[in-house]
Amino acid sequence: MTETVFFGRTYGEAMNLLIEARDYFADTDAHGRITLAPLGRLEMCLETLRLTARLTQVVAWLLAQRAVHAEEMDLEEALAEPLAEIDICMEAAGRDNPDLPPRLSDLLGRSHLLYVRVARLDQLARRAL
Repeated sequence: MTETVFFGRTYGEAMNLLIEARDYFADTDAHGRITLAPLGRLEMCLETLRLTARLTQVVAWLLAQRAVHAEEMDLEEALAEPLAEIDICMEAAGRDNPDLPPRLSDLLGRSHLLYVRVARLDQLARRAL
């Protein structure tokens, strides 16, 4: 039961963060880029891609684990592919950059913490095999 509650909370957190990122990109991303210098726009693009990569990897991993819990696939199959681009996603760069919009910095920080947590879960699951 504890694992299900923990998984549900982590999944909910990931989905909420994904929705927040989507809303951010749809509502304020273009305006935020306009006010930045060319190098700042480039860095903002890099960090939005990092955010997208983290969230994509986390949600894919969690969906695979949900399939394992529902007995739709086995754990070995779910863990066949490791979390992709772990070096890029593990890097905490960007969230402390004062030139980036505060909302993007917040999303970067929370996505980094979530990614690190899921990466640890991935490592624990792989050790159990």
